[in-house]
Amino acid sequence: QNVFNMVVEVPRWTNAKMEIATKDPLNPIKQDVKKGKLRYVANVFPHKGYIWNYGAIPQTWEDPGHKDENTGCCGDNDPIDVCEIGSKVCSRGEVIKVKVLGTLALIDEGETDWKIIAINVEDPEADHYSDINDVRRMKPGYLEATVDWFRRYKVPDGKPENQFAFNGEFKDKDFAINVIKSTHKHWKALVAKKTDGGEINCTNLTVSDSPFCCSQECAKATVEAAPPCKAANPIPPEVDKWFYYEKN
Repeated sequence: QNVFNMVVEVPRWTNAKMEIATKDPLNPIKQDVKKGKLRYVANVFPHKGYIWNYGAIPQTWEDPGHKDENTGCCGDNDPIDVCEIGSKVCSRGEVIKVKVLGTLALIDEGETDWKIIAINVEDPEADHYSDINDVRRMKPGYLEATVDWFRRYKVPDGKPENQFAFNGEFKDKDFAINVIKSTHKHWKALVAKKTDGGEINCTNLTVSDSPFCCSQECAKATVEAAPPCKAANPIPPEVDKWFYYEKN
């Protein structure tokens, strides 16, 4: 089947770079920090924040020790990313079922970083989508905007444009599902301790045959031991800046 669970990390049109914290116990969603500052993605004209609901498929892992046969680059050490293209703006932490439509192979600083294109199965138009070409037909310009977004989103931070495998062409549903299955195998090896995950914290409640499996009581104690949340910092005004530059 081409339906998978997706954990929403970043609601559409927001800027905070939120992500599953793989090194923390129980892998909460946290805002990324760079050079001591909370990280936000820039608005590169004509985009505002993330242009999809952005998140990850649980029980997947892009193994940094595995060189992808399609891209020639190793994985980025994270769960596989999803761009959900439905009409609803989801909430952070929400778990939704998505129909996989295709994938884009981003090469991010020399690492393979697959971007799965999917749509919420509860979207009113979900039945009209079965493969990547349906996105071109139903939402003209969205795939081109997706490539443009990933190519240029780090440029305002002083980094070069990102590159892609396959010349930035999208691969179809079947290709995408094979990529998900491959990263699921890598995850299974990770939680079974057959692969060294380095600093990744694999503590979990549900994988009963995993040496990292813990009890409900243990998990509850971990959550309760975390420091209480303080009031959120105000969003810096520069987050709303719009960046303009000539495309290469």
